[in-house]
Amino acid sequence: MFRNKTKEIAIGGVKIGGDNPIAIQSMTNTKTENVTDTVSQILALEKAGCEIVRSAVPTMEAAKAFREIKKQIHIPLVADIHFDYKLAIAAVENGADKIRINPGNIGSRDRIREVVDCCRERQIPIRVGVNSGSLEKDLLEKYDGVTAEGLVESALQKAELICDMGYDNLVISIKSSDVMMCIRAHECIAEKTQFPLHVGITESGTIYSGSVKSAVGLGNILYQGIGDTIRVSLTGDPVQEIYAAKLILKTLGLRTGGISVVSCPTCGRTRIDLITLASQVEEMVKEFDLDIKVAVMGCVVNGPGEAREADIGIAGGIGEGLLIKKGEIVKKVPEEELLETLRQELLHWGS
Repeated sequence: MFRNKTKEIAIGGVKIGGDNPIAIQSMTNTKTENVTDTVSQILALEKAGCEIVRSAVPTMEAAKAFREIKKQIHIPLVADIHFDYKLAIAAVENGADKIRINPGNIGSRDRIREVVDCCRERQIPIRVGVNSGSLEKDLLEKYDGVTAEGLVESALQKAELICDMGYDNLVISIKSSDVMMCIRAHECIAEKTQFPLHVGITESGTIYSGSVKSAVGLGNILYQGIGDTIRVSLTGDPVQEIYAAKLILKTLGLRTGGISVVSCPTCGRTRIDLITLASQVEEMVKEFDLDIKVAVMGCVVNGPGEAREADIGIAGGIGEGLLIKKGEIVKKVPEEELLETLRQELLHWGS
């Protein structure tokens, strides 16, 4: 797939932009000051495949907690800053690998310059973030409300402000909960800047609705070659954000690896609890680092045929089911043994 060529930026040990793969991000929802809880959540995110993590810094205690958090994690840590420029400086001094700011709510030009100088001294990237809820009054008046064009103009103004201060180690993000507006904004900004773009649909919703909205929005944006790092923003366990992001990237052919699960939607021929079984399989395969496709089918009538394109699959019958490899029936097992039979096959895959 074609990718927009953007400036390469190093965030700790992870590079984005240029020819680098699209990086997956998430954000902790613990109190950052609680080092134990925050580290525990970040380690869970790492295990799921998170490559960059961001934590809120609403207090000086949170900024200082970065030093201890950094000692116990293995991925870059980004400080999310609003309003207080001193918190941005403190976060950098305590080890932040990148800071996220909206220069519009940091304060005066002198305060912004202090933050920029601190980041320049340590070569810490700055993510310039603009959301539809933070658009400036003059741009709201100019565009008669929140628009894609207004978001782009606001972001570029802020990036230019920092560049004028002699620093261009920047990432830009423009987010909206309006999916179509977000798509249009990214199409527009991709034509106007070479800075890498962090892409996401903000305030997208719960696990279900947020995943759907993010898949539509991110899918459209990424398919056009736009985007260097993504976050699927969900109201829930942030680990779910990683699973959703990985699936979006794999569906677009932008990632390989990991087991893909396909399952039939069930019908009147289904004689097993396929909904539960498919969910169990989807959860079970997360422990395997295999680049294969697994099919879970509801009946033995169409199962072998529908699973033909999968590497391995199971198909349910009445109290029993079939193990299928490349469309060929391997053996028949009792229904209650289907999940474990599949697991054992995966454990010994390729041996």
